[in-house]
Amino acid sequence: MKRSLIFFFSLVIAAGCQNKNSFTVKGTLKEPGNNKTIFLKRVAVNTLLPIDSSEITGKRGFKFRIKATEPDFYQLGYSESDFITLLAEPGEKIELSLNGKNLSASYEVKGSDGTEKVRMLDMRLNDTKRKLDSLRIVYNTASGEKDSDQKKEILENEFNNLLKDLRKKNIEFIISNTKSMASIKALYQRIDENTYVLYDPRDLQYLKIIADTLGRYYPDSRNVKALVEDVKKELTQMNALQLQNMASSSPEVKLDPDLKDINGKRTSLSSLRGKVVLLSFWSVDSKECIAENLQLKNIYKAYSKKGFEIYQINIDKNEEKWRAEVKFDELPWINAREEDPDNPQNAILFNVRSLPANYLFDRDGTLIALNLHGRALQIKMNQLFNN
Repeated sequence: MKRSLIFFFSLVIAAGCQNKNSFTVKGTLKEPGNNKTIFLKRVAVNTLLPIDSSEITGKRGFKFRIKATEPDFYQLGYSESDFITLLAEPGEKIELSLNGKNLSASYEVKGSDGTEKVRMLDMRLNDTKRKLDSLRIVYNTASGEKDSDQKKEILENEFNNLLKDLRKKNIEFIISNTKSMASIKALYQRIDENTYVLYDPRDLQYLKIIADTLGRYYPDSRNVKALVEDVKKELTQMNALQLQNMASSSPEVKLDPDLKDINGKRTSLSSLRGKVVLLSFWSVDSKECIAENLQLKNIYKAYSKKGFEIYQINIDKNEEKWRAEVKFDELPWINAREEDPDNPQNAILFNVRSLPANYLFDRDGTLIALNLHGRALQIKMNQLFNN
């Protein structure tokens, strides 16, 4: 996908403040560098706006206090090639520990959840880039060697698997952080000048989801407005009718399954707000799914009266087989089924790669965990209901 929206991301900044209309950034350089001044700029879509600068003190420290009314991206660094990216929010008191010689090499963040999320995304991207570069070197030296074609094929598979894995992780991040501006970062990360981490045309649906969600929470944000416009532009360039439908405002592409249960009653995930909900995807043909369902029955019995619900979606083509299994195992929760198992829209939207898969939502409908199974799920339930 060709995208016009550019964010000068790399690593992180932080935020903090004395009141709700400002944040502070306090930094320490672990190693001295040659630079005496550090600059803070706001990322305004395709433009960097100078905000402030700070002299680096003899103790290798610096501090900023910036007025702000909403979360925003900032670039903190010595130059356009040596900086980190911050996602600062009003009221935050951000503390940074940086390498004075190379700011983005390795750093730590305290006091800013958004900045920490951006840092994690950048570090993961940089790690993947290093691995890809190493594979390229090995690939180039393989020419002329014995069995070079076979070696190159293996290297190509490793290369593609790295790209697929990073894409999967970014999608998981986006689904888990729909209300965070950090998701914009995950949407626009690039492997290189011409390759986005979200390289599949179908990934436009995730841009649409984040644009819709952040548009409700931050309607005046420059970066969110740019994202909304970018999605509109992408949609006009799409020729595939199916993709346009997925990226439209139709219910099937929202993070809100709305399906009929085994008794024919239609229930949406959003209608369960006020409860802790485990959204589960499964198949009758999976022994792991059957075993997990039996475990879930114990969890459901323990917590259903305390405000816990399970919304389970089956993806099998054989409807009768599904009905028989639900009745045989006496599954007591909401038992629904993909309306078109050949094109399981909900499983696609939630990036389900293996079964069983599950997504845990809090009482406000915010996704707080994914793919918790067995003891890990039980521990999370105890934290939510017994603390």
